[in-house]
Amino acid sequence: MKIAIIGLGLRLGYVARIFSELVLDLEIVGYSDPEPVGLPYTQEYGVNTGKAFSAIDELLAVPNLDLVLIGSPNHLHLEHIAAALEAGHRVLCEKPIVASEEQTLALARLIHRFGADRILVGLVMRYTPLYADLKALKTNGTLGEISSIEASEHIPPYHGAFFMRDWRRYEKYSGGFLLEKCCHDLDIYQGIVGARAGRVASFGGRKLFVPENAALEREDIHHSKPAGWQGSTAVFDNDGDIVDYQTAIIEYQNGATMAFHANLNVPDLFRRFCIVGTTATAEGDFIRNTLQVHRSPDGEKIVDNHHYARTELGHHYGGDERMVKDIVDHLLHNQPLPVSVIDALEAGLTAIKIDEARRSGSLLDLTESWRRFDAALNGEA
Repeated sequence: MKIAIIGLGLRLGYVARIFSELVLDLEIVGYSDPEPVGLPYTQEYGVNTGKAFSAIDELLAVPNLDLVLIGSPNHLHLEHIAAALEAGHRVLCEKPIVASEEQTLALARLIHRFGADRILVGLVMRYTPLYADLKALKTNGTLGEISSIEASEHIPPYHGAFFMRDWRRYEKYSGGFLLEKCCHDLDIYQGIVGARAGRVASFGGRKLFVPENAALEREDIHHSKPAGWQGSTAVFDNDGDIVDYQTAIIEYQNGATMAFHANLNVPDLFRRFCIVGTTATAEGDFIRNTLQVHRSPDGEKIVDNHHYARTELGHHYGGDERMVKDIVDHLLHNQPLPVSVIDALEAGLTAIKIDEARRSGSLLDLTESWRRFDAALNGEA
């Protein structure tokens, strides 16, 4: 299998390591990145990333590529996906797949032209064993119809500081904190609900990473993760415009609701959920890898799992290895994948509109956005 890399950051350096350990005949022909912050990581683990290409079109001119991995800054994903598709290649793009509503519509038009099967997405949470169990509980009817969800993604201080020092601190590059970090969560719960967001509202701001809290700064914590392109040493007095806490409220088109909370300064890390269905309630935590299900109305505990396996490679709760294995099986044997580029665009557009609601202080109806999205997918002007 021959792959190429556009944007060799920390994430794709890690993904390249997984590919190299799980795919026996793998050849990484090369990468294109002016500042490959993930290169030291691949070198540490003996991953041969091939030739460094100064021009992306030269990398894409390599014949017989099976897959092009894209991990460049979010605002460049659309440009790089389009270039790879035009060159005749298949793509695996990291989340979020695009960074704005306009880019969402542009990629939808590319999907109409090239087909959705040419674009794979790195929404790794869909591949976790815990999510697979959750999805099975919904599919087999155990949960019944979903009425409401309470969920959170909480980020530890060292990772929050990384966001404030990296290119991700600028909304023009990242698309915003919620899109960059929490599109995973919006995607998996959308997958459980089985419907698009209908109306959204949101509140949030910045209270931690501000100059008044500079006395909290610690070198061993707030500078422990290296920043990449557009990196900065400023943690509490940085020039970024992303928020460090946010709450979102979603009403889905089928009437289900979700309250979602995110914060960049939670030392006791967790990623919890409570999914309430008509016949059972599922509660769990992706960080602690736990899942409990109680049946309604008698309250009998019918699932109590505290033993999801962890491995050295499985940083995302066992999802990374499964993602690579499933993608290889998909490429070689056309096995179906648990997430599509359409899923990614729907979750991403939901995040984008949530941030629009936060900035405007309004309740947003997404009907017109979905109409434009569907029109673009169908190739309509």
